[in-house]
This record gives sequence, structure tokens and C-alpha cells, in this order.
Amino acid sequence: MQGLIGRRVLSGTAQSLLRQRCFSQVAQSEVLRDNGVATPRMPPFDYTPPPYTGPTADEIFAQRKEYLSPSMFYFYNKPLNIVDGKRQYLFDESGRRYLDGFGGIATVSCGHCHPDVVEAIVNQTKRIQHSTILYLNHAIGDFAQALASKLPANLKVVFFTNSGTEANELAMLIARLYTGSHDIISLRNAYHGNAAGTMGATAQGNWKFNVIQSGVHHAVNPDPYRGVFGADGEKYANDVQDLIDFGTSGHVAGFMCEAIQGVGGIVELAQGYLPAVYNSVKKAGGLFIADEVQCGFARTGSNFWGFEGHGVVPDIVTMAKGIGNGIPLGAVVTTPEVAEVLTRRNYFNTFGGNPVCTAAGLAVLKVIEKEKLQDNAFVVGSYLKERLNALKDKYELIGDVRGRGLMLGVELVTDRELKTPAKAETVHIMEKMKDLGVLVGKGGFYGNVFRITPPLCFTKDDAGIALFKPAFFFFFLSYQF
Repeated sequence: MQGLIGRRVLSGTAQSLLRQRCFSQVAQSEVLRDNGVATPRMPPFDYTPPPYTGPTADEIFAQRKEYLSPSMFYFYNKPLNIVDGKRQYLFDESGRRYLDGFGGIATVSCGHCHPDVVEAIVNQTKRIQHSTILYLNHAIGDFAQALASKLPANLKVVFFTNSGTEANELAMLIARLYTGSHDIISLRNAYHGNAAGTMGATAQGNWKFNVIQSGVHHAVNPDPYRGVFGADGEKYANDVQDLIDFGTSGHVAGFMCEAIQGVGGIVELAQGYLPAVYNSVKKAGGLFIADEVQCGFARTGSNFWGFEGHGVVPDIVTMAKGIGNGIPLGAVVTTPEVAEVLTRRNYFNTFGGNPVCTAAGLAVLKVIEKEKLQDNAFVVGSYLKERLNALKDKYELIGDVRGRGLMLGVELVTDRELKTPAKAETVHIMEKMKDLGVLVGKGGFYGNVFRITPPLCFTKDDAGIALFKPAFFFFFLSYQF
């Protein structure tokens, strides 16, 4: 008889005693009781949110069901009502503190409500909130110049947008205009957005509607864990050359990818893949588009941009999420030569380059540098990954641990050889972690990967809290109850 991870089957009495002992030990050593609610012993934190007097979670949920799109999904059986945030912590309507291991989907880079970012937003809002880029304002230029200084080679012309989807749409348009070709290659398991063009580049069926999506070819994903060639990047790259040879005229507009797939389950591309693909795409006249929406802005720790870990320099870089610490802001950065193509007709974005958003973006860059958050992402992320791998050695429910810096993934499987996705177990553990005060994300095509993308101010003490909670539940699930 197989258990959830097929290790031990206990009698009913033993099961009950084990449950009681496990929960008792956790309650005594790691959990405080506050009005009957389990709360983990988190590091001391000098902040108490003001009392919340707004509507309850139930009232907000009822309102959402009546007035907002039914396509909006949510985590947890009983959705959280998050009303306050500070640094790496979130607070619900009762004032309970949660450790934020998801960062608003890899978006909160400096920490929730960082005072420097808030001050920049407030000061700019008091002066002028919006005019138009048809007039001059120093905020957009200051941020563009600072952003260009973080990129290699001649990548210095910036187009501001409001989101990652917009940025990727614009990048695809620029590549097609510059090359005169329509075909774009992206990867299976990729997510690049959900607008007309980016939905075509996205290659996960659960994110694609049955509408026209033309001119995009999806290459075999160089996934070291689930991929057919393991970690051999050059073998995967051959498929891109085959797509060019057999699926196009021999000329392409570009190749688009994330260095670490976010929505796809924190999948790192196999080493050796991007340099080989870069050569094939360049020979076919195409541009290399690096989607840095999730893995950019120091999140990987070892580099400021994900593509830098592969020894290639893109022609176009897209970014969003961490660029504004939660402010709606995105950008496309390219070379002066490539940027020139948008002068052939009028290109305009009403809110792109808004002074409030760009003031926030500049403040984010300054905080990342001042507080050495890239170094912190590397140190804490390396520690967290090492400890997660130790859990993997102990619990067979963990099939893979991957990622860099503070962009980590933990894939759960019920069978390591077959790599059977542990969907139910992932949801169960995630729910229980929330009950104990730790929030993480979930992703991957099968929905069985924990996405750990906290604010970059995450500490080793925070990592210790985050590690203990899943460790307890992995242990608990290693028995058949």
C-alpha cells in the first residue's frame, strides 16, 4: 500500500499518536497561540500596523464575486484579506503578521512600503501626478539614464510601459519591424503575457484562449529536470535550428525567453543553451529578446539580470514587476539602431513614463544599490537553496530544488522516478503553511511547484522560518494517514 510518498504505513493508533506528537512539538517549540490562532515564532519586527476598520474578508469576497471578473482566481480555501505590509511582512485584517515568500509574484523588490520609495511617490504626486510625454519632465529622463547604466553594451534607449505584457508586446513589434520578418521563436512552458501577441509567445495551454495567435514557434524547453535531454543545453538548441530550417523561410524576427521561467515553475535554462541559440537566431537575421520581467532587478543574486548568467547580450530587454516595487511600470530597452524603427509611424503610450511611476522606479534602483540587495539575494538565496536541498535529501516528496538567488522553486512529486506531479500535496502544504504564517506562491504547468520569490530584504532568520514549516509538513505527509 502506497503512502503519499510511499514510505511508511502506520496503524490507526500509531497514526493518531504521531499526529498528536507532531502538532504538540510544533505548538511547544515553534508556534505561539494568540487567541487560538497558531502563529510561528518570527524574528522580532519593530512595526505594528494601525487598527483596520474596513470591510471583512467575507464582505470583500462577496463584493468581488458580484462586481469583478469571474476569471480572477485566488489562493487558499479562505482567501486572505491583506491590509498592510512592511518590508518582508504582510498583515491581515486582524493584525496577524505573515512572512511574505511570494513578493506579490516576484514584484516587491525593496520590501513592502519601503520609506524611500513611498517618499519618492508622495513627493512626485504632490508636485505633478500626470501630464504627458509631449511635455518635458525630468523624472522620465532621470530614470531612463539610471536604467541604461545597469545594462551592457549599447542597450540604452528606453520605452516605458505599464506592465510586462505591454513590454513584451512592444518588443515583439519592434523585432518584426526591424527585421522585416514575422516569425518569432519562444519556448514551450514559457509565459510572456496574455495580450494578442504575447499569448502567442506563451506556451502553456491553461493561459491560451482559442483566438488567432500567428507567427510564433515553440521550441523544446531546455528543462534540466523534466526535459528530454536533461541538462545538455546544446542538444536542446538543435531544435531551434530545426524550427528555423523547417518552420520558417529561414529568416526570423527574433527569439524570446526568460533566463528562469517564472510562471512555468522556476525553470532554469540548461547551461550552454542560450549561446548556441543566439548563434542560430543571429544567422537567421533575428533579434534576441530577454524577458526579465520576473528574474531581473537583482533577484537572481549572482547578476542584476538573468541573461547575464548565460554569457549573452540581448538586442532587446523587457522588464516590469520588480522595476517599481509594486507600482504599475514596465520598460523595453534596446539599442539606438533598433529603436529607430518606431519612428516609421506614430508610437505613443499615454501612461508610459508617467512621472510618479518613473520617480518610483528611480527610487527602487537607488534602494537596491544602497542596501546591497543583490548581495543579500545571493547570500540568503544560496543559504535557502542549500537548506532546501537538504530537505530534498530527506523527503522524497521533493523532486527538485532549483533557481538562483531569491527566485527559487521546489517541485513536489509523488514518485521520483516517474516525476508524477504532487498536485494535491502542494495545495495541502501551501494551505497549512499559510495557517502557520508563511506565504509562498504556486506555479508550473502541473501546479506542483512552490515559487519562492520574497522581497530582496529577506533575511536568513526569515529563511529559517520558511524552511521549518514545509519541513514539518513534508514529514507529516511521509506517512499514510
